Amino acid sequence: MSDFGWLSLLPPVLTIVLAILTRNIIVSLAIGVFSGALILSEYQPFKALLDLVENVMFVQLSVPANTQVIITLAAIGGFVNLLEASGGAAAFAKKITHYVSTPLQAQLAAWVGGLGIFFTDTGNSLILGPLFQPIFRELKICKEKLAFILDSTSSPICILIPFIGWGAYIMSLIEQSYVTEGLQEEAFAVLLHVMPYQFYAILALISVPLIAILRRDYGPMAKAQYALDIEHLNEHKVEKLQDYDDEKNEVSIWTIVLPLGVLFSLIAGLLTFHFLQSTSLAGVHIRSTLIISYLAAAITCALVLRFLSQYPMQKSLNLFVRGVEKMVFIMIILMFAWSLSDLCTQLGTGEFIAQQMKGVVSPNAFPVIVFFAGALISLSTGSSYGTFAILMAIAIPVAVELNAPLYVTIAAVLSGGLFGDHTSPISDTTVLASMGANCVHIQHVVTQLSYAVVSGLVAALSFYLAAVYRTPYIIILGIGIQVIIFFFIMKFFGVKSKQLFSS
Repeated sequence: MSDFGWLSLLPPVLTIVLAILTRNIIVSLAIGVFSGALILSEYQPFKALLDLVENVMFVQLSVPANTQVIITLAAIGGFVNLLEASGGAAAFAKKITHYVSTPLQAQLAAWVGGLGIFFTDTGNSLILGPLFQPIFRELKICKEKLAFILDSTSSPICILIPFIGWGAYIMSLIEQSYVTEGLQEEAFAVLLHVMPYQFYAILALISVPLIAILRRDYGPMAKAQYALDIEHLNEHKVEKLQDYDDEKNEVSIWTIVLPLGVLFSLIAGLLTFHFLQSTSLAGVHIRSTLIISYLAAAITCALVLRFLSQYPMQKSLNLFVRGVEKMVFIMIILMFAWSLSDLCTQLGTGEFIAQQMKGVVSPNAFPVIVFFAGALISLSTGSSYGTFAILMAIAIPVAVELNAPLYVTIAAVLSGGLFGDHTSPISDTTVLASMGANCVHIQHVVTQLSYAVVSGLVAALSFYLAAVYRTPYIIILGIGIQVIIFFFIMKFFGVKSKQLFSS
């Protein structure tokens, strides 16, 4: 392999810069990938284009594992769209709202609902938001708080579930980098080891009930709550909450319970079967399990709709196909991500970065650097998926060369991308949270930032400590630190809302 030196940095750096400037992750990845092919072809554009398509993209798409991932994502996308359209998730969320009578209960109920709708990050806000809007309005909790809860339980819960679209996507990126580095561990096993290190996701989820229990707000959120308090909106009694429960055209909760029951049962059963057969879970076994389980769950959902709501099977099929279409964007990102990883390997990008960092950057500090790099890229582009694609191809090879903790580094990629996405005003999940809460978008971004930054800084500290001590139990310390920080901030800078305190 030729030594391309600093030139080997061009594809990833160009991709990152263009992503920040254009905020279009596909165009940025395409140009970055082409620049790598151009270098390898000795700057012959026509030859670079041919080599890129024939020797990089076609090769990546013909890899059995990559083809399986695309089929898996198609099955997941079809099922999620069908389940969302069925109304079952809304029926589930509505059940939760029946037991709400205080501001604390309302916030915790919205949080639990967000945890329950784990299969879709974008659908979370659109399902829960309209259901909780009247409840938050009646209990005089500001819209910004609802938007914060919706946003903090969408992507953070999805990234912790290994058997949904997020998991399949992340495993594909891990597998690609592991193969190019000659690492033998299965991507599913890697993801399970990485889960306890996903500090930002865990801290963001825990921050919601913690802030609710403290019953105070600070910064822009406190101002938003105070503005609502002084408006003296309609003084309805809490008992009238049930008036918002529209029983007309109610969808049966079985529309979500039965399909998810089939999904979980098949996943558990098939994974157990494969493990007993070979005492390990190869990538192909994970993907076949997901494809079979999601297709069976989609068929179950269609049958439930047919028998309970007289919904035609053909319309269910159309919904499934539209769900597959929604995954095309992610599939394109994956194709370019695989290609970028392959080209960076040929150019020796990871080895070059590692050589420059040796003696300058401590292996224990590397995950923290990755975390902040991911946050910057995701904040600027509004895309955690694109951030994962760019950074995973760089971070894993460099971590191997530096002897940095690999699981912690991978988790830093994921947490950094998630943190940036959570605070980005152009992220789709941030925009949808504003829509779901019927909140002015910039108000949501500003009010959420002061809370998210606390979780982000604690996550950064946790990554350093985890790299030093090489144990996932650092999360316990991280949670403790977050609790203490929020407690003291609320005590000295927090403001009690008269509405929240009265409960």
